[in-house]
Amino acid sequence: MGDKSLAQIDEEKIHFNFDENSNNVATIVKHLAGNMLSRWTDFLSSDGEKEWRNRETEFEDTFQSKAEMMDYWEKGWNCLFNAIDPLKEEDVTKTIYIRNEGHSVMGALNRQLTHYSYHIGQLVYVIKALKSDSWQTLSIPKGKSNEFNKEKFK
Repeated sequence: MGDKSLAQIDEEKIHFNFDENSNNVATIVKHLAGNMLSRWTDFLSSDGEKEWRNRETEFEDTFQSKAEMMDYWEKGWNCLFNAIDPLKEEDVTKTIYIRNEGHSVMGALNRQLTHYSYHIGQLVYVIKALKSDSWQTLSIPKGKSNEFNKEKFK
């Protein structure tokens, strides 16, 4: 959903803020990727809140282009998948640390899943609002459920 939403946003719209207290698309992406890089780099052997991470700067809009933003987005996701792909069944019960608080690997995965889905929901909402009538739905279009179900259950 994140990828499909980001594909729809125009370059100039990634910096749009509804108000001074809201995050724009660029800062949401920056925060998500920054979190992923911190949490998943050496996650079995070091705390998920890395000393080199500066969370506050993740909310500063510094991307110069959509391409730069998308490169960072991919870097975050690659870090996550490179960390979890080699996991074995016995790894999910190991204890890891996030901000010096112990979590099972499974607990940490669930924690991050909820965090990422929360922010991807924000991305979808903001981009959909900005696209308005030109938004390409990510699921069954509004008012088309019956039609969809008829086709699926022929």
